Amino acid sequence: MGIRRNGNVLRAAAALLAGGTAALSAAACGIADAGEKSVVGRSDLTIGVNTDQPGVGSRDGGTYTGFDIDVAKAVASELHVTGSHIRFVPVTSGTREEQLDPKAKGKAEKVDMIVGSYSITPERKLKVTFAGPYYVAHQDILVRTSDAASVKSVHDLAGRRLCRVAGSVSYSRVHDELGVPTRRVDVKAQEGYAACLKGLTGRSLDAVSTDNLILAGLAAKAVGEGDKVQVVNAPFSDEPYGIGLRKDDVDGCEQVNKAITKLYQNGTLPRLLHKWFDPAGLKVTTTVPQFEGCDES
Repeated sequence: MGIRRNGNVLRAAAALLAGGTAALSAAACGIADAGEKSVVGRSDLTIGVNTDQPGVGSRDGGTYTGFDIDVAKAVASELHVTGSHIRFVPVTSGTREEQLDPKAKGKAEKVDMIVGSYSITPERKLKVTFAGPYYVAHQDILVRTSDAASVKSVHDLAGRRLCRVAGSVSYSRVHDELGVPTRRVDVKAQEGYAACLKGLTGRSLDAVSTDNLILAGLAAKAVGEGDKVQVVNAPFSDEPYGIGLRKDDVDGCEQVNKAITKLYQNGTLPRLLHKWFDPAGLKVTTTVPQFEGCDES
């Protein structure tokens, strides 16, 4: 009987040792779902990005390109994560909060941070901790060149068919906040602004409203695809692009803010802005934006 009890003790000790080793291994690999909340001190990062915004965030096969992609890599590098230790995962306007919340139910893959034209809003701050902004974009309008003479401001969209991407704030900025009586054309979140552009050049809708950085990329992509399009250049809102982190990751927020400041000061972010948006004729701001703060509210 003594030997049997000793055997049980040995087996229990072995199980505890194995469990501890597995836990240490998970932490060493930077697995967020192993209980880690902050992006600080991680050896690997899974970063959510858009895939349907040329010039900002797009994917061709397995290759991700755009301003946000370069910003994500630069920020991750400041957090000491580089190369193959950075993994990009597609996000959409409708799934971002779900993908940042490890407890949320849903099929979309979980991420550690999001760099994806993610405007900071009071509603989103209830679920997400935002670092930054790393840039303040402005809502504008994309129309067919043949209609440009009759659309000089957002109020000229009255009665016109305006694209609405599920989960995006762009349509509500025009219709709800400014009270412009547009005709809504819905696009699924997973189809995104690529579908809006297709509708615009194919004449199934009349305008696309969203951040000017995104519109510039869409206009460049539209060259040779049906009707010509152009940005109206009539901005009507400020859209502070934040880096989304898991709720209450204050340490991560503070470190990412330090990274953003450094990337402006050493010329990295100004260079990326000119690289991606000078060809579209956009005038970009190259000074550090006013940060929102890293409170836990």
